[in-house]
Amino acid sequence: MNKLDRFKLLGISTLLLLGLAACDKAPGPAESAGKKIDQTVQDAGKKIGETVDKVGEKMAVQSGKAEVAMDDTEITAKVKAAIFVEPGLKTLQISVDTVKGVVTLSGSVDSTPNSDKAKALASAVSGVKEVNNQLAVKQ
Repeated sequence: MNKLDRFKLLGISTLLLLGLAACDKAPGPAESAGKKIDQTVQDAGKKIGETVDKVGEKMAVQSGKAEVAMDDTEITAKVKAAIFVEPGLKTLQISVDTVKGVVTLSGSVDSTPNSDKAKALASAVSGVKEVNNQLAVKQ
């Protein structure tokens, strides 16, 4: 190898070493921007995940509330139907309200046995936890 070839090899080696040394220094603007974008995407992903979790929890709670409301509405309808088909009970004078499975009967009936019968009919409906009989006996 002659001196010119050695000099070229030394020059190229020096340039490569300087290039590698420059890579070890502070990151350039493109690299910094890339890292910031990656961090932003990661943070956004976490926030989206947290939001989805919160929405999921709220939907579960609302779904539970809707289910209770549907159950209460269904119970009320079944109690009213049972009272309606029972001879001797004046269904237009008996109101039925259901909250969380607790049925409240209000209004008036013509006798104590009819009040008891209305309470028994309401108690027999599935899903009824308790019956508050507030029916007034009017003779």
